[in-house]
Amino acid sequence: MEKQIHFIGGGQMAEAIIRAVVNNQTISADRMSVTDINEARLQFLNKTYGVNTDSSQEKYLAEADLIVIAVRPQDNLAALGQAVQKFATPTAAIVSIVAGVTMEKLAGFFGAERPIIRVIPNTLTDTGYGYSGVALNAYANKDQVDGFLHGFGKVQYLDEALIDIFTGYGVAGPNYIYYFIESLADAGVLAGLPREQAWNVALENVTGAVVMLKQTGLHPRQLLDINNSPGGVGIHGLYELNNSDFAAGLQRSVLAAVKRTTELGEK
Repeated sequence: MEKQIHFIGGGQMAEAIIRAVVNNQTISADRMSVTDINEARLQFLNKTYGVNTDSSQEKYLAEADLIVIAVRPQDNLAALGQAVQKFATPTAAIVSIVAGVTMEKLAGFFGAERPIIRVIPNTLTDTGYGYSGVALNAYANKDQVDGFLHGFGKVQYLDEALIDIFTGYGVAGPNYIYYFIESLADAGVLAGLPREQAWNVALENVTGAVVMLKQTGLHPRQLLDINNSPGGVGIHGLYELNNSDFAAGLQRSVLAAVKRTTELGEK
């Protein structure tokens, strides 16, 4: 990929994207640049990944095809917008990974007729799994950004109205899985298995169950019906799980994450 990519902000998510695209050889390190208020952070990114960090933001903006906005929602986006409009070419596309900040607000900061791509990146960048949610404004198209985005996972293009939902459900999704696996392993220990054995069984069961769903194309309920004989061990376990608040608690967690995403964008 021959595009020049400039990151404004060099935090953890920016690093995860850089690490993935470099490791996957999607974009060479010398075609990426980063600016950040933390000089030590810039030195780390340069030393670790070989990205450019030693010139001015004005120079990097003037050269960039894609400008990745990787700052916090509460940071001064207006000032960044002024710099972009002053130094970047009119065709340079904005790729915003700022949670909760709408396309309308981004256009107000970076230019009403500039290509803007709003991206909610997945947090599984090192694995090749996980979907990033992406919305395009009327001046952007998939060709401008598709190669870059696929460098750190899979992509789902969405209407912007679904982006906050995607954030709380899809991007925060690994949190729910990590918590479930931890709890499942603890259950094995509680029942009497050694910790390492319980952990390995939990990981293998989760991995295998996902593969089974994909290979068979069956609904989870169908596999539950197959796996549980009348009056058997499995159905007794499911009975207790059904008596808990597990399903509703998980659903409330997703709704709370979606709500918080919307709140961040309103501040």
